[in-house]
Amino acid sequence: MLRVFCLGGLGITVEDVYLIDPDPDRGGHERGVRVELRLLPLQPWRGTRNAAQPIVADRAVWRADFLESVAGGPGSKDRMHHHPGMVDSEPGRRVFVPGLTADPMGWLKHQLFDVLPLLEAAGVDADAHRASAEEIRDAIPEIVGTVATVLGEVREGILATSPTAGRTAGTRPAS
Repeated sequence: MLRVFCLGGLGITVEDVYLIDPDPDRGGHERGVRVELRLLPLQPWRGTRNAAQPIVADRAVWRADFLESVAGGPGSKDRMHHHPGMVDSEPGRRVFVPGLTADPMGWLKHQLFDVLPLLEAAGVDADAHRASAEEIRDAIPEIVGTVATVLGEVREGILATSPTAGRTAGTRPAS
């Protein structure tokens, strides 16, 4: 299930994922939670003054994957990484950092406390998103609480129990 936090012109998505690595020599299947910082561009007004308006969670500029190998089992934290400075929503190479595996939720709180450097690393005008960054900072307990809950449900075998289908047919490769 995809969860979306809309905070001004920025969004945070939280999604449970089951990934199949196309290269079995890299270790196989992974399960966990994907968190992305996304841009929420304003959409043209449509309809009457009271009409519901479109919300578009568009370009991903940063991603953290709280993944664990299926072989390693729940709590292994052996595949946790992030993707700083995403370009055109493409993740680039995985970046493994000790703080992420040592204290995943503490690390996430630290990243979300100031998302402006994450935006700058992706070539986004951070100044245009200062107010939204403050909204994210205020929402950290709810966002991180959601990530922790979803990760707990993945580890309990409630979520991400089979390969994650993309928005269309097929499975997602690991990234």
